[in-house]
Amino acid sequence: MANLKEVRTRIASVSSTQQITSAMKMVSAAKFRRAQNAIIGMRPYTKHLHDIIADIDTGDGISTPYHAVRPLRHVMLIVVTSNKGLCGAFNSNVLKQAQQRIDHYRGQEGVSLQVITVGKKASEVLSRQRSLDLTSHDELLDNPTFDAIASLADSLMGAFVEKRLDRVEIVYNQFKNSLSQILTTEQWLPVENGPTAVSGNKGKGHVNDYIYEPSKEEILREMVPLTLRSTFYRIILDSLAAEHGARMTAMQKATDNATELLKELRLSYNKARQASITNEIIEIVGGSEALKG
Repeated sequence: MANLKEVRTRIASVSSTQQITSAMKMVSAAKFRRAQNAIIGMRPYTKHLHDIIADIDTGDGISTPYHAVRPLRHVMLIVVTSNKGLCGAFNSNVLKQAQQRIDHYRGQEGVSLQVITVGKKASEVLSRQRSLDLTSHDELLDNPTFDAIASLADSLMGAFVEKRLDRVEIVYNQFKNSLSQILTTEQWLPVENGPTAVSGNKGKGHVNDYIYEPSKEEILREMVPLTLRSTFYRIILDSLAAEHGARMTAMQKATDNATELLKELRLSYNKARQASITNEIIEIVGGSEALKG
């Protein structure tokens, strides 16, 4: 059994850790509420944009340069993680999926792969692969404004239209609730014809009886870039909400574990203290008996 000093030291250490994890949980809870409100407010907007585009391009044969499907030669993979750790398997799941996509495209002859990381955790891991064409935009998570994210989206759309990119995929965690996230690999470009999974009407044909003014072609030409920017922004908000939910859950579990460990350590301390007192009493009684003898 450990001596009293060692147990006291461990109790102090675990108690300090418990205070830290509890504070981090409260901070994450506050950030989570803001991120959750942001993504919940964004989703109906992006859904309606997708519904309108789906209604136009389903069966109408109308498309834009962003719909162009070409043989794969240049692929862009965007990996969205977090800037900080202590959020459970949030980052490792994304990185594992991203590595699978990297290996998949590397295995295809004639395909060049570029990677953009949004989040320091992805940058730290993927930068170790020296053969990887890697660009980082970790600053987007520090202040995720629509303008900053739309600027990156515009540069990617421009590269796609100029045929410098043939496909853009995004790997990220989609927010479901504070306890779970959905690991998602989403094709951002080219735009897939017909209703998307976001609209919730995949494969149903025309979904609304809209009257279009001006023509469908003009509306689609204006709305597709707007929808792509909004989708990119929604993905970043999804990832942020999922991150804070994962960190809040991880810190709650860490706090609970520390509480259980403290109970065990205090029990161990009391046992050691009682044993020490008993030994002292035995020594005193033994000494007293020896003096009497």
